[in-house]
Amino acid sequence: MRKVITYGTFDLFHYGHVHLLRRAKELGDFLIVALSTDEFNEKEKGKHTYFTYEQRKLILEAIKYVDLVIPEETWEQKSNDVKKYGVSCFVIGDDWRGKFDFLKEDGCDVVYLERTPEVSSSAIKTDYALGERKA
Repeated sequence: MRKVITYGTFDLFHYGHVHLLRRAKELGDFLIVALSTDEFNEKEKGKHTYFTYEQRKLILEAIKYVDLVIPEETWEQKSNDVKKYGVSCFVIGDDWRGKFDFLKEDGCDVVYLERTPEVSSSAIKTDYALGERKA
């Protein structure tokens, strides 16, 4: 069985997230999503999420492409997760290109997927604050 892992906050879940998860799942048989905890988002990423970790986890667990959701609590846990879960492929958005190539040393393929350019949670928050809606 080929296991794939991806990481993210997945706040304000949108169709760009679905595209990412679908493409990640196409690279293997079992998709693990490491979901950033509220504490990790606040302390390390400087983000405050709209939805709590448990709410975001509930959404991800309902997505047909996702087989397992685990907490992301530190930047450094990726190598350990690859080993612990027997991961063959690490997938993340292409804005991180080159940042996780070190995982190849663990025998893991590293794939940087192009993001869906016209949508992001940050843009949704900005548009909402401005009272705008993009169709």
